[in-house]
Amino acid sequence: MTISTDASVAAPTPAVRPRRSGPDSGSDFARLSQRIAEAGLLRQRPGYYAVRLTLVVGLLAAGWGVFVALGDTWWQLAVAAFMALMFGQVALVTHDLAHRQVIPRRRPSEVWGRVFGNLGIGMSYGWWMNKHTRHHANPNHEELDPDVAPDILVWSTEQARESRGLPRLIGGHQALLFFPLLTLEGFNLHVASVRALRSPSMKSRLLEGSLLFAHIALYLSALFLVLSPGKAVAFLAVHQCLFGVYLGCTFAPNHKGMPTFTGDERPDFLRRQVLTSRNVRGGRLTDVMLGGLNYQIEHHLFPSMPSPHLRRAQVIVRAYCAEIGVPYHETGLIRSYREALTHLHRVGEPIRRQRRTR
Repeated sequence: MTISTDASVAAPTPAVRPRRSGPDSGSDFARLSQRIAEAGLLRQRPGYYAVRLTLVVGLLAAGWGVFVALGDTWWQLAVAAFMALMFGQVALVTHDLAHRQVIPRRRPSEVWGRVFGNLGIGMSYGWWMNKHTRHHANPNHEELDPDVAPDILVWSTEQARESRGLPRLIGGHQALLFFPLLTLEGFNLHVASVRALRSPSMKSRLLEGSLLFAHIALYLSALFLVLSPGKAVAFLAVHQCLFGVYLGCTFAPNHKGMPTFTGDERPDFLRRQVLTSRNVRGGRLTDVMLGGLNYQIEHHLFPSMPSPHLRRAQVIVRAYCAEIGVPYHETGLIRSYREALTHLHRVGEPIRRQRRTR
């Protein structure tokens, strides 16, 4: 195993001590799990999710209702901005459904995940679930985590040295281009979802495709029936671009700029999740806007933990990491973006250096 030195953050905590072992000690994660379970933080929260889902669905429906009531006017761009926020909230609900935080049973979680994901916002639940499951199993592993694969951006100096095509073209200035590129993320979700329907590994392909294309047809029909062509295109651009920025700003602080792993060996589960994750400090508004993903360390350690319990779990996890000497990193929201962008700029140096020597 090699740990990349490209990470822009070195959490100010003690060096990692060797993991304790012995027939009675159990793993570090097992002891932490026991403390979390004793605190009652793994129990379901059906009341919370009933209220949250009702609010999200109600606000989404209200947004479309205002859209129809306003008719053909440029004020619809304000509705587009609001709907971008609501699409982001639907995506966060879909995320919680995928982790069985809302419903503990797999089948109903999949059904509602496809309703919210495919039909609600035009994102394939099956495609996203496959990708996200691999990310959780191996966060920030350059060969195993699809979220740090060199697609458009490069995440390590080694990826930068080996980059070709578009990653090499923009890699030297990817920090400057990061937020502008997020405006394309909403469109990318739709395109990737449609392309995934051709994959042999896609389960329930007919259902996934039917719901996905139903969303696209209903969405475009609503825009072009209510608005003139120019306003419809403007609504679509504002809505999808802001949706992409919101999603990107929600997920970018979680792992970008944290240590990455390469090779066949991996640290144990607890260290694999904690060392690669970053928490974001904030109050209740931060919790709502980021859907609880600001407690990324706790979420990765206990993916099925209902999001309202993550704040309380943080106190236990942070103290436990200090106890066993595992670095635990948290920062403010703006600082998290700065760390991620600093990392992106640093790993693009091989591309910039090569261009200077030409």
